[in-house]
Amino acid sequence: MRGSLENPPPAEGRGHLGGGIHVVGLAPGADLAGFRAAARRLIAADVAPENIVWQTEAPSLFGADSAAADGPPLRLPRAVTELIPMVVPHRDPERYGLLYALLWRVVHGERALMEVASDPLVHRLHRMRKAIARDLHKMHAFLRFRRVPGEGRERFAAWFEPDHHILEAAAPFFVDRFRALTWSILTPEGSAHWDGTLRYGPPGRREDVPDGDGFEAGWRDYYESTFNPARLNLDAMRAEMPRKYWRNMPETAAIPALVRAASARAQAMIEKEPTMPAKRDPVRAVAKMSQDEPETLDALNAIIARSEPLVPGATQAVLGEGPVGARIAFVGEQPGDQEDRQGRPFVGPAGQLLSRALEEAGIDRREAYLTNAVKHFKFTLRGKRRIHEKPTAGEVSHYRWWLDRELDFVAPKLVVALGATAVLALTGKQIPITRARGPADFGRPFEGFITVHPSYLLRLPDEAAKAAAYQAFVEDLRRAQALAA
Repeated sequence: MRGSLENPPPAEGRGHLGGGIHVVGLAPGADLAGFRAAARRLIAADVAPENIVWQTEAPSLFGADSAAADGPPLRLPRAVTELIPMVVPHRDPERYGLLYALLWRVVHGERALMEVASDPLVHRLHRMRKAIARDLHKMHAFLRFRRVPGEGRERFAAWFEPDHHILEAAAPFFVDRFRALTWSILTPEGSAHWDGTLRYGPPGRREDVPDGDGFEAGWRDYYESTFNPARLNLDAMRAEMPRKYWRNMPETAAIPALVRAASARAQAMIEKEPTMPAKRDPVRAVAKMSQDEPETLDALNAIIARSEPLVPGATQAVLGEGPVGARIAFVGEQPGDQEDRQGRPFVGPAGQLLSRALEEAGIDRREAYLTNAVKHFKFTLRGKRRIHEKPTAGEVSHYRWWLDRELDFVAPKLVVALGATAVLALTGKQIPITRARGPADFGRPFEGFITVHPSYLLRLPDEAAKAAAYQAFVEDLRRAQALAA
């Protein structure tokens, strides 16, 4: 009986309301609805996990189950509600007991339990969820439909042997992708059928699915034509596509022959003389690239201004500002909201703080060159506010060529890297600012200096700490001024 409870005579050991052992009978497979209903009743009755026996396929040791009134809904964290349906299909017979133990702890005060990855219960449930996700991925990737011959209406069937009870969880995926077809998925535990309505039925047999159809010959030819012998990795192939699935997939019949011939084909590819494209003259192509190389800072800025932002959303590219030949160049991370709107670097709150610090350090901002490693504003929209979002290493690398050419034209004596992103752009390495703060070797014709970004000072919550950090920042600028002089 799905989701039913029985309260036998009290057994020895501790118990809560009602005492004794509570037996819960659930349907075989993945009985998500039954588990939810039973868990609500048990939590409402304050029954501890150790006083419950969860049964699916075996008959009750205490006789017939008896129905009980449903309990109120449980208020659970989202992480818990998302975990439960991903663990219920697992074959582990302890899955319901583990999930109930999780619910018990959460409703009794451990609301953040799912965030404790080191907890043995949480760790085990996460491993079970990953196993279900892998099994679903295998079914989505390796299930093959074949046309059933001899029927008036075109119908397709597929055989699959999942590791866990995932049929009901996987079927909607195939409904979305093959909504216009009539099909059946047969497994050793049950079957799913679609003809405009999704229905579930009894187990099927592999013999009920055709061995092949006319489409498979074309699919096998395509698979053979895309096989790359130079990238053959048998261990990776077996890990991603275990042999248990091969007999149900038409393309796998070609794998043994492809593997046997891979070595000879790869050697033939190596020995084959490379050929140049018939319509492209490499000499002329190199000459054209040389002509496209910008010859002045203005020409480079024109290229930057015409370029689309790597991350959509920015209003415009924000170019560097200052004289060519400046003794000091300052490189920040990327434009902020105000910089993007005005088209000038360091004009927002962090820029205003930088201007104040430069003045206290004796540096004339008008005689320095200011720019950013990334030229477009990357942000996340929250309501009407555009919240700064840190650029990735790939995005920094994308803009690095522009920054290198820019500094070549400016030819400063000293470059000050403001923050970790600027250091990454100038060195190609992730270097902690606290460890490398001060003079630095960037491996360039100019001297280097590393300090914090002024936006870091704005984020400090404590006023005393903010004042001390600001004075240290001004002192860094004084040292950079001395090096440049």
